[in-house]
Amino acid sequence: MPKFKEALERGKAARRQQGEHARAEKAQRDAPLADFSAQARAWLNDVVIASLEAAKADVADDLTVDIDTAPRRQAKTSTPSIRFQIYWKRELEKKVRRTFTVSVQVSGEVLVSAPGIVAKEVGNIGDRSDERFRNLLAELIEDAAKGT
Repeated sequence: MPKFKEALERGKAARRQQGEHARAEKAQRDAPLADFSAQARAWLNDVVIASLEAAKADVADDLTVDIDTAPRRQAKTSTPSIRFQIYWKRELEKKVRRTFTVSVQVSGEVLVSAPGIVAKEVGNIGDRSDERFRNLLAELIEDAAKGT
């Protein structure tokens, strides 16, 4: 009889553990996913804005880098973006401004685009490295310095 009671108690304990495990799995499944828009905005602030501010300080003598962090028309979109312009400071020459848009796709992929160029992929919001964006930004600044 004692063996029967032990087996019965082990069965009850196993059912309790299984129920707790199922509740934990359900809670994990039902937990709200991290807000994509907030993650994308954080990536844009941490990587893109920081890189643009650093570049702006580096080229302040010759070129201007204007950053538009909150385009009004995209204030409530699910895929946040940032626009920026690069152009010469020289007053005598006609200012050729190129406007670039850094946008985050729903997949988490980050693209830089501008009228007349093919969009270039510069990372993913899961990757906090700014190396790919900085390299592209350096290319864009060099092109602006050449006048192209």
